Amino acid sequence: MAFSSAFSGLIKKLITALALSLCVIAPASAEKYASYVIDIDTAKVLHSRNADDPRFPASITKVMTLYMVFDALKAGELMLTDELKISREASKQPPSKLYLKPGETISVETAINALVTKSANDVAVVIAERLGGSETRFAALMTAKARQLGLKNTRFKNASGLPNAAQLSTAHDLAILGEAMLRDHADYYDYFSTTEFKYGRANYKNHNKLLESVRGVDGIKTGYTRASGFNLLASAERDGHRVIAVMLGGATSKSRNAHVTDLLEAAFDVIATGEDEKPSITTRIAFNELRGLTTDDLNHYALDEMDSFSTDEIDLEQGSAE
Repeated sequence: MAFSSAFSGLIKKLITALALSLCVIAPASAEKYASYVIDIDTAKVLHSRNADDPRFPASITKVMTLYMVFDALKAGELMLTDELKISREASKQPPSKLYLKPGETISVETAINALVTKSANDVAVVIAERLGGSETRFAALMTAKARQLGLKNTRFKNASGLPNAAQLSTAHDLAILGEAMLRDHADYYDYFSTTEFKYGRANYKNHNKLLESVRGVDGIKTGYTRASGFNLLASAERDGHRVIAVMLGGATSKSRNAHVTDLLEAAFDVIATGEDEKPSITTRIAFNELRGLTTDDLNHYALDEMDSFSTDEIDLEQGSAE
């Protein structure tokens, strides 16, 4: 029995050591992965890896688009019942989209739900044109707002998150954005909890599967392009504690969801029991990274020598699946 226990302990140590070694196999410039976890109540950073390195935000961009919408609603510049006209430019956006036609209209509230659930790129352009006059000008306004909010390493070039080599953010900045949304637009934050949205004859499910599978998760946004990998900005509240977790660069949506679940569970575990009573969160999350990774993920972390910001990787026809 004693031998079995000692052997089990040795295996766990070896697994943890391997997980930690995986964390440093590839330099930050050669991988898409980044993560950041913060306890909002204490402002304590619980985990950070490549968190200030530039990454493609993909459709997490739409959180900033929605922040601008909520600003406009609060200022009285928009009403939820206002109708927004679809332009030809908006209708030409690649999927994910509602396939809106030029000349049609969509209400502001419908647009919000479409961005949150379907992550519709055509709707993002409709919003941009309404609030900025053009998507280019709106993206400049988004960047200016990002600076005001403290997102020091973020630049927007479009409202959707579709591939653009100059549109960059960081895991740290996106966590700040999530916190700003909770702080400044609490009255509208519930939209991010919407699990499904009906438009016409179609019923769209929210891409954020953690809403229905992880206790306390009530937002906020997924993202994917070929260049970015699978991204997720998540927020959860348990027993009066709020945590934000960001993970960028996943190889699959399934492994991304599993990893963010691990990040959240580890964070709440540490908050509940205290770091002094167990191994550090860095060690625990490293173990969880190994446990949750698929073969594709392992290859991605260990063998991917591609420059994650090479324009050759950007497929402008790819669209934003989430």
